[in-house]
Amino acid sequence: MPDSNQVFLSTAYLPNIQYFSKILNCENIFIEIHENFQKQSYRNRATILGANGPLDLVVPVIKPEGNHTGIRSVLIDYSIPWQRVHWKAIVSAYKNSPYFEIFEQELFPIYQCSQKYLLDWNLLILDYMFSITGVQKKYSTTEKYNIQMEEDTLDFRNTIHPKKRMQKNDLNFETIPYHQVFSNKFDFFPNLSFIDLLFNEGPQAISICRQCYKK
Repeated sequence: MPDSNQVFLSTAYLPNIQYFSKILNCENIFIEIHENFQKQSYRNRATILGANGPLDLVVPVIKPEGNHTGIRSVLIDYSIPWQRVHWKAIVSAYKNSPYFEIFEQELFPIYQCSQKYLLDWNLLILDYMFSITGVQKKYSTTEKYNIQMEEDTLDFRNTIHPKKRMQKNDLNFETIPYHQVFSNKFDFFPNLSFIDLLFNEGPQAISICRQCYKK
């Protein structure tokens, strides 16, 4: 895999540590906004660690054009009280974590917001994560969809994925174990949503995430 300062990523809900490590360590970040929506991907889901193990939080969506709906046209389905359900799950999972009380008041307001489109919600989440962690990063959205990238560009639009068969070997990412809330019940679960790292490690979360990126 080439060493590059340019990375292309899909949009993502509460991005995982691998995704966030790209953002922290790459200079030029592009979020793909000209692809079709892909179901069962991190575009509308995130994985946290609950009392019974990994738990997927899924944003319900409406695809006006079926499977050919562009990511910019995917609507969020508010007929289901998913924000309340997701926040309840987050509280249940992390209320006993070392830094939950610190970040709870900063993260909770976003679950009182509403966005019509999934893409806008995800970008709002990303901007909010930058704000509460003090990360000074900028990203761009794509101007068109490129099927093939230049050789020195990192393309993770389709391979930072919940399904192992969709993943590819990422030589720039290495898991660094950290304390997790339910470590007395489970072995370490890698590459969960960045909020798992944030609630457990607080101020050290950004440093740990940066270290996960190997040049």
